[in-house]
Amino acid sequence: MLRTLSIRDFVIVDSIELDFSAGFSVFTGETGAGKSILIDALALALGGRGDASVVREGAAKADITAEFSGSPELDAWLAENECGSEEGGVLLRRVIDSAGRSKAFINGVAATAAQLRELGEQLVDIHGQHAHQSLLKADAQRVLLDNQAGLQEEVRAVAEAFKSWRALAKQREEFEANARNVLLERERLEWQVGELEKLAAKPGEWSDVSQEHSRLSHAATLIEGAQDALNLISESDAAPMLSQLSSLNSRLGKLVDLDPALQPVLDVLEPARIQLQEAVYALNDYLGRVELDPARLQQVERRMEDLHAAARKFHVDADLLPQEFDTLSAQLQQLADASDLDALREKEEKRRAVYMSAAQKLSKARTKAAKALATSVTAAMQELSMSGGRFDIALHACEPASYGLEQVEFLVAGHAGTTPRSLAKVASGGELARIALAISVITSSATATPTLIFDEVDSGIGGGVAEVVGRLLRKLGQDRQVLCVTHLPQVASQANQHFEVSKRNSDGRTVSSIVALDNNARVEEIARMLGGIEITATTRSHARELLAS
Repeated sequence: MLRTLSIRDFVIVDSIELDFSAGFSVFTGETGAGKSILIDALALALGGRGDASVVREGAAKADITAEFSGSPELDAWLAENECGSEEGGVLLRRVIDSAGRSKAFINGVAATAAQLRELGEQLVDIHGQHAHQSLLKADAQRVLLDNQAGLQEEVRAVAEAFKSWRALAKQREEFEANARNVLLERERLEWQVGELEKLAAKPGEWSDVSQEHSRLSHAATLIEGAQDALNLISESDAAPMLSQLSSLNSRLGKLVDLDPALQPVLDVLEPARIQLQEAVYALNDYLGRVELDPARLQQVERRMEDLHAAARKFHVDADLLPQEFDTLSAQLQQLADASDLDALREKEEKRRAVYMSAAQKLSKARTKAAKALATSVTAAMQELSMSGGRFDIALHACEPASYGLEQVEFLVAGHAGTTPRSLAKVASGGELARIALAISVITSSATATPTLIFDEVDSGIGGGVAEVVGRLLRKLGQDRQVLCVTHLPQVASQANQHFEVSKRNSDGRTVSSIVALDNNARVEEIARMLGGIEITATTRSHARELLAS
């Protein structure tokens, strides 16, 4: 549940620190005092959309912090997202500066607004004051039923199966419409793949052939140069280098016996002699392998010409020809698969069967959930001064769609003996508000969200119905934390905790504040809600009666 809420420089709020308890809490105050600002600030801390307009005029930034109780499920989420862990709780913070830049934190760790929203869905469920308007939309009715029944996974499976099926159906339709073009494209690819297959270029071949061509075309120069080097080192008639170095080493060896100080010179020259001898061996080996081979040179030149010609034809570098072959082969295979109309139809039918199976399973679950929700809302209507009224949910078969095989329609009969008709056509404003509230309470009871917020969802009702609404919310508060912004004294009197929202002028600007009320202050506030500006002994007495009821 929500433990504390801190709001700084948000809209018309300077600074507010609130502590919350379990049960049913209400926020009341004059119209325009800023009751819904509290909900807006909390929604921002839960990842809602915000911009520079939420920053109090003259302030650098708006800063909202909300602390919630923890749970094993929340701890698991925090660990998975590396967001740390407060001792037995979760701390959410949202900061928006005057330029509209936003920062989000979970337990002091920087987070994204998306992470705040994902976590917030596990913490709070907000029912806005215009919730009843969305009930008039078919899509909203379907989503509400699915969420109430916990069918999110089934809905997702149906949507994915529909997407997969329709993608293949589109592919088949395009093939049927463009069969000749597909055939021409396939023939072109077959010719290209055949040409490259015949060429059989291998990875790295262009580099290897280029090097071999360079070596063969300069074979005479290479042989001549290697032989000259060999002659200079060991085979010339005029004192080759190796012979001179060996003779020098021999003479120095004798001199070392006379003066050991020459030993370092000898130590340097001896390795040089050994290296020259190794060079002689390497040159002999090279000359033994290199030969003039005009036939091989001609062969290599032809291969280079073939590779170069293919590279020009396919507009790629010669060393990329093997990759081009793989790419075109894959395209040909894909086109061949797609060109098999019978195979396409078979795959399409299999995917359609998968979709139908998932959609029919969803339909059965919706039918069961619709009956249960209709029964619960009908029972609630009897308590909300709609005696004899009936709520029903019709599932109308429709063409296969991403959401399933039926459209959901909420129906209502306001009085006994009348046929339920579309909610959008027969419900008055007051009836619609009462039905929306009944649905909100019932659907909230079915969720595991620990904190529920109702933002003036009781608008459009009053009198004895308002007292019933208050009792419903108080009863709901026995199982979880319920926060409600209300203008009805009958609802406010049922709360376990009561906050008053007010506004005042401070240095020429409007400032909103929120305070928790004790018993005496509650009497005054409820008396104000009952009697308006002038509070009398009668209204105070009535307020005490409401609080005692």
